[in-house]
Amino acid sequence: MFRDSVKKLLEEGLNQRKDLFLVDFDVKGDNAIKIVIDGDNGVLVEDCMFISRAIEHNLDREEQDFSLEVLSAGATSPLINKRQYKKNIGRTLSVKTTDNEDFEGKLTEADDKKILLEWKTREPKPVGKGKVTVKKQAELLYDSISKAQVVIKF
Repeated sequence: MFRDSVKKLLEEGLNQRKDLFLVDFDVKGDNAIKIVIDGDNGVLVEDCMFISRAIEHNLDREEQDFSLEVLSAGATSPLINKRQYKKNIGRTLSVKTTDNEDFEGKLTEADDKKILLEWKTREPKPVGKGKVTVKKQAELLYDSISKAQVVIKF
């Protein structure tokens, strides 16, 4: 019952801010609420405060004791939501598939079913000695991705 009330308030808050979306939502047994959000243009502290207030100001602490934590998905957090892939087009991702294949490449496309990664690699020349740079691609369905993260390079 409490969880449903919180979820409804969360959905109402997110409906007011179409640029924000839910990554994770959990209510523990001691009414510890944890919400992780992301946004099409990133997440500011003010965005977390907005969602926090949308929930906290509509719950009665006299009726239900709770703690509330609203945070943004970190830069190194795994990508969960399809919108996270779309907002990271142009960035380098490290992806592990359900078949235990590993890919690292630039995310060039992301739609509702799949992503497209591109990268360059050095391979032996077909004829003669030496190596040649080859452009590779991998089209991956979301269902086949077990973990994906943005690669931070300095």
